[in-house]
Amino acid sequence: MKNLTLSVVATAASMLALNAVAQVNPAATAADPNAFLNQFESTFGKSEGYRRSGAKGICAMGEFVATPDARTLSTASAFSGSPVPVIVRFSVGGANPKAPDNAKSQRNMALQFNLPGGEQWQMGNISAPVFGASSPQQFFDLIASRQPDPATKQADPAKVKAFNEANPEVLLIGKHFASQPVPASFGSVNYWGVHAYGFVNARGAKQFGKWIFEPVGGQQGLSDDEAKEKGPAFLFDDLRQRVKDGKVAFNFNLELAQAGDKIDSATVPLPEGRKKVNLGMLKITSVSEDGGGPCLTIAYNPLVMPKGVEASADPMLPARAAPYAVGLGRRLVEGAKQQ
Repeated sequence: MKNLTLSVVATAASMLALNAVAQVNPAATAADPNAFLNQFESTFGKSEGYRRSGAKGICAMGEFVATPDARTLSTASAFSGSPVPVIVRFSVGGANPKAPDNAKSQRNMALQFNLPGGEQWQMGNISAPVFGASSPQQFFDLIASRQPDPATKQADPAKVKAFNEANPEVLLIGKHFASQPVPASFGSVNYWGVHAYGFVNARGAKQFGKWIFEPVGGQQGLSDDEAKEKGPAFLFDDLRQRVKDGKVAFNFNLELAQAGDKIDSATVPLPEGRKKVNLGMLKITSVSEDGGGPCLTIAYNPLVMPKGVEASADPMLPARAAPYAVGLGRRLVEGAKQQ
């Protein structure tokens, strides 16, 4: 009976999230999200109950207060100026729930703004200014090219080389991480939205932009020796202590696109020097003491937006959103785990 109930809940949750994808882009469901999830599991492995991406994570709570500048850009209820509760999930990139914290790898900050009238705003932000692919097919082929050979347990170097040479933009995200130090904390690294969104004001004018959450205390990295000394599991305790000390907050900044800027690709950042508007401050107020918390059943679907914010034509938005929905269903049936 318990498994049956979980199956029903999982199916309902997946359908709700998939409906959000279809409402924004009716053609988005043409790509089979189950195929994406199956390929993810074949390439990166599967830990039952954990998220297929960002498996090692921790739940936190925060509060967002918008600036007057935000209200001139968008009528979104998140920008009222009143405190907005936010459910936050920090994680280490990848499918491994025991991924090392002291590696030069991706960090994630996923957010759900709980807004008046039942509205929500969900987003998945990463510690790089670009995503790993520009189209659903490229994303799928990228993952497939890395699938380990059953005999060697390693990806075929020839396949990887051929794919990289044909798709050089997929290497940008890895080059970014290689050029950066290991982050000292979840609270001391930049998080980019990577996709463009349109912000609609009271007059109906729409301004596209790409956002970035920048730590109020500045970025902090570790030297190679410091990272080695920290070990593979320090980020959760570090976050708890910093939040206890009131030292984890981010400026929610929007880089404004100009005419001619490419806004439909997650592998192409806006040109340097674009005007940046501070939309408000997100302060992290508490952190889960264990593997629980309200993050557990949130898909962090990047197409769940409030009125006043609209998705761009970036095809990777539905390509991310739909598998998240299906992944949530699978996790619930397996017995969802937070970390």
